[in-house]
Amino acid sequence: MRCKHGSLLFIVMLASLLSFSWYTNNIRGTDTGEVYVHPHLIALYQRLQSTEEKSIKLSHELKQVLDHLKFLVQEQKNASSSNQDVFKQKQHSITSMSFQSNAYIYLPHLKDNENSLLPNVMLGHERTDVPLVLGIPTVKREKQSYLLNTLSSLLSELSIEEKSDCVIIVFVAEVDEQYVNSVAESIKKNFPNDVESGLLEVVSPSPYFYPNFTNLKETFGDTKERVKWRTKQNLDYSFLMLYAQDKGSLYIQLEDDIVAKPGYSEIMKTFANQQRNNEWLILEFSQLGFIGKMFRTSDLPLIVEFILMFHKDKPIDWLLDHILWVKACNPEKDALHCNRQKDSLKIRYKPSLFQHVGLHSSLRGKIQNLKDKDFGKHTLFIGHPNPPANINTSLSAYQSHTLVRAYQGVDFFWGLTPVSGDYIKIEFHQPLTLKGYRFKSGNMETNGDKFYNTTVEVLPADASVGYKMQKGEMSKYEQTKDGFFRIGAFVNGIAEGEIDPEFNKISAIRLFIHSDSDVWVLLSEVRVFTVQDVKKVQNPRWVFEPEDAGQNILR
Repeated sequence: MRCKHGSLLFIVMLASLLSFSWYTNNIRGTDTGEVYVHPHLIALYQRLQSTEEKSIKLSHELKQVLDHLKFLVQEQKNASSSNQDVFKQKQHSITSMSFQSNAYIYLPHLKDNENSLLPNVMLGHERTDVPLVLGIPTVKREKQSYLLNTLSSLLSELSIEEKSDCVIIVFVAEVDEQYVNSVAESIKKNFPNDVESGLLEVVSPSPYFYPNFTNLKETFGDTKERVKWRTKQNLDYSFLMLYAQDKGSLYIQLEDDIVAKPGYSEIMKTFANQQRNNEWLILEFSQLGFIGKMFRTSDLPLIVEFILMFHKDKPIDWLLDHILWVKACNPEKDALHCNRQKDSLKIRYKPSLFQHVGLHSSLRGKIQNLKDKDFGKHTLFIGHPNPPANINTSLSAYQSHTLVRAYQGVDFFWGLTPVSGDYIKIEFHQPLTLKGYRFKSGNMETNGDKFYNTTVEVLPADASVGYKMQKGEMSKYEQTKDGFFRIGAFVNGIAEGEIDPEFNKISAIRLFIHSDSDVWVLLSEVRVFTVQDVKKVQNPRWVFEPEDAGQNILR
């Protein structure tokens, strides 16, 4: 032990001697008395000085960043609620889209601009934590846009409760700012309540998101234009999925030219709940293309990364099948075994809940008569038992589709092009105490034949209601010259609401058209709720919040 200590002491002394020797060799006095410094030490000093300068510069830059962050935090605190929503949307989008994907690897051009993955949120209130997130990409079509009809179909089949637990994202996959703004304005104009509630969102991509499509390789016999179309489509789906992934539990991919079946929302939630113990990747609610495909939002990053990895190579439906193959198939097994394994990850619901209705594809010049055979027959009208009444109208009926048959619940009413002043009047045999009403125009085959600029009016049997109006007690309603009171209006082809008990018994209900129309009108549902009807139904479709009562009345 002592020997070891002695050896250690010897080594330390030797090292000290060598260090001193090195120092004296590198720093020597000159004849003039100046100290000579070895070049190696000068270089080391210069490097240290340079490092110190860089450190000071970096500290200054970090301070600027921190000051900017403090400013943003303070700005967020001082902002109005709407500005806070925008701030949160940008913050959420940057986090979910930039940091949860490898987009920069597959789309290196995104590195050229820091905002390349930042979505442009046109409309929305950052609704999150909902069961269902519906994604609808839309592009500028050469012939005809089906978007508003698609939204009308989806929204009209949602109850008040269902509207509160989902969000519908319209992704305008264009960088033409003027066009994007026009789509947002059109949606806001046609669906104001659904935009205000946060149910509807409209977003578009950053102008820096799309790459240069000119050098794409033509594959599978597709033309260059078709290859560009399908490649951009893959990028559109990816962007939309990344934006939607943190908004809810289940994501449903739709298209902008479809119609939905009644009750689709509840059916999808119930079916997904039934599969909660299965290791599924896709639930199918339509057999066509990419329509009605449901994913867990937790699976979206994986799906998006796969799509981006091969976005230039194959169309989206092929890529989805490849994902299933990678996850489920054993290369040493045969195709039959592979298909069985894939079917365990992709589970189909029948009958289909969504039908494709678009004739003109978003690919220029392409006509597609695609129909889902499992969708079943279209429900062209919904019949109800209504109280006895005399029915008359100034509109001319087409063939046997009369107003009387629609009121009786055995057909729909189809009228020729209306003009200002046309009407539909329901005069009850005896004055009735009414609780509500529902009128739906258009159907799945003629969704554009709707009532526009049309009010719902009632005629009280009690003359005292008119006196109340004169005294200002019922000033929220407008009275017509012939004694009717305007209580509602058609919005997106539907008029529904509660009838104020202050009217007491009602002699008649009238639909009054205020402007000329360019299309025919089709009334697919006529429902007048009496007190007896309401007792049978716990949650009638017309129930809505009191503050909405006068919003849809035309002035």
